Amino acid sequence: MTEALPLFPLGSVLFPGLVLPLHVFEERYQALVRDLLDRPADETREFGVVAIQRGWEVERVGAFTAPTASLTLHEVGCSAELRQVTSLEDGRYDIVTVGRRRFRLGEVDRTAAPYLTAEVEWLAEPAGEPGLADALAPGVLALFQRYLQGIRAQTDGTGEQLPDDPTVLSYLVAATASLSLEDQQRLLAVPDTAARLRAERLLLHREVALLSEVRAVPVPLSDLAVPISPN
Repeated sequence: MTEALPLFPLGSVLFPGLVLPLHVFEERYQALVRDLLDRPADETREFGVVAIQRGWEVERVGAFTAPTASLTLHEVGCSAELRQVTSLEDGRYDIVTVGRRRFRLGEVDRTAAPYLTAEVEWLAEPAGEPGLADALAPGVLALFQRYLQGIRAQTDGTGEQLPDDPTVLSYLVAATASLSLEDQQRLLAVPDTAARLRAERLLLHREVALLSEVRAVPVPLSDLAVPISPN
């Protein structure tokens, strides 16, 4: 069974449970926010975030922009639930959303609204082979802690609370580790928690090994981070 969902293509991957703030300044996404706010208060205000695989998001037609037919989106995305909206001048919005559930992209409609909409199939969140996710989680958690210590070696080293639920942990690792968009997209599309944790174990081994070779970084790694484009 499929469901129609408004889309917000981005150059990044959203995962269930993760917070995504956005500054909405383009007219078509202002319209998307308005449409969500017009929904009844007891209805979930949800839209789909899907990573751009290739192409440009918009093309110019006269004085206006429109979704480009050459845009290619990844097949699996994550819905974002609208949690907080701040209205700004000129119709802009600052919004806070939270990743809710994964979906597989179906037919995309480029004409029904100013923004893209699509038929989506919601994906289940199976644990995988019985007991395997629980067995993998402690090892992945230990590797993730080593990874965090490595990238924060030049900070005060303050610890933080990390989840022990295997599915929550798998999405936190996928979203937090400095992975390529391709790696993150593959992790989002992995069918179950155990398989995702197993893939992350390999990726974290790679990242920890790389960090051990570049400890002599002249500035804190956080200073090298490049902010993601808001939309």
